[in-house]
This record gives sequence, C-alpha cells and structure tokens, in this order.
Amino acid sequence: MNKKTIFITGASTGIGRTTALHFNRQGWNVIATMRSPQNEKELTKLPNVMVVRLDVTDEDSIVSAVGNGIAQFGQINVLLNNAGYGAYGPLEVFSMEKVKRQFDTNVIGLLAVTKAVLPHMRKQKNGFIVNISSIGGQMTFPLGTLYHGTKFAVEGLSESLHYELAAFGVKVKIVEPGMIKTDFSGRSFDFVNDETISEYQGTVQNLFASFGNAGISPSEPQVVADVIWEAVTDGTDTLRYRAGADAVELLDKRKAQEDETFFATFKPK
Repeated sequence: MNKKTIFITGASTGIGRTTALHFNRQGWNVIATMRSPQNEKELTKLPNVMVVRLDVTDEDSIVSAVGNGIAQFGQINVLLNNAGYGAYGPLEVFSMEKVKRQFDTNVIGLLAVTKAVLPHMRKQKNGFIVNISSIGGQMTFPLGTLYHGTKFAVEGLSESLHYELAAFGVKVKIVEPGMIKTDFSGRSFDFVNDETISEYQGTVQNLFASFGNAGISPSEPQVVADVIWEAVTDGTDTLRYRAGADAVELLDKRKAQEDETFFATFKPK
C-alpha cells in the first residue's frame, strides 16, 4: 500500500513545520511548501519529504507545486492550508494594498490552493482539506477587523465546502488554535497604527493591557500538529477542532457571554 501524503502550505516555520515533522515521523510523505525553499536546511534532509516553492498569492507557483507533488508521490491525501498572517490596527490607517494582502493571503490564497488540489482528490474520491482558522474565527478583539474578517471567512467557506465535497468522499476540517508559540507576533504579525490619530490610542493601549492581563500561556506548535493528526485520523465527520487549552477556555467563555458582557472586557477602566 502506498504511503499517504500531506501537502502543507507555510511549512517553513511554526505550525506548518511542526506538522511536517509530525506526519513524517508517522511514516507519511510530506510536500512541504514555502516561499523561500532555498533557505530550508532541516526538512530537505529528511526521507520522504519534498520541499517546494509555493506562494499562495502566486497562482503559477501553486499549480507547479501541486503538480510536482503528485508527480513525486502519486497522490495527495491531505491538504493543510496553513499559510497566513495577522494584520491588526485601526482600519483607517491601513493602505488598501495591505488590506488586499491580508485577504489575498488568508482567504484568496487558501481558495486557490484548494481549487488546485480538488480535481486530484475528486478523481481519487477521498482526501481531507484541513484549514487553519483561529479562535479569531469565532470571536473578535478590537483592531482585528482585517484578521478576524479573514478567519471568519475561512470558517464560513470551510463549513459550506464540506457539503459539496462530501459527495465524492473528501472531508473538510477546521482547526482553531489559541495562542501558539510561533513567530506570529514577529514576521507573521503586522501591526499598523498612527499615533497622531488620538481617537484610536485608548483602544490600542487597552487592547495590549487586556492581552497582558489575560494570564494565558501560549501552547507549543506541537499541540496544533497533534490536533491536525487527530482530525485526519479519528474517523469522524467532526468539522471543528480547538487547539490549545486557552482556545477551549476562551471560546467556551465567549459563547456563554452576551455580546455586551464580552465587549465590556475591552472598555477603558
């Protein structure tokens, strides 16, 4: 029996890299895609791992990566749409270029990669599409208009997609991580502010104070990799999976609160 194969976007760091290593240890083939594969030093040395360039905003690179992956391993059993980043700040101060980049990366890119893989999965009549959402796809924080907009979109498109793909044996799974120890707060986090617009500064300060007082310890990326593994091996039709103790706690708390009660959390004291 041929080894199963997972295709991962954003595999250079964090959740994507950790998941690539996890599935490789389980004996799977791994197609690890990233924007700059020439910088990869570890994954390229592993057996049954193919490192290939893919930029989710570059359709040609998507088509090429999918085609080369299938040519190398013969099949793709799981697509993990992991590539993404977070843009935070007052909407008014974002350029439209940055607005489009956020949606092109987190939503349009995810759809483009999924579209490229679907004909193959439809032909083989099985597979999994695993989309990395966030607790931010079920709840919001101030100044996250762009980021939350994309993650709410991922939740909606995934839920709708699961109906149409079930007709030919492909399952859709949504993974909702909480705070994870990755470089999300570094190169994957784009905070924009204009301190000369005084009306927003109280919201900015209160947001960071609220996060600082939350007392939540970020989980390791392996926690998310374990949940992704569960999602594609548990044999259920479960759609949503939370990843991290804080994800469970925060989402349960949010669902139990009226909007007014939750919103009050971020009002200046």
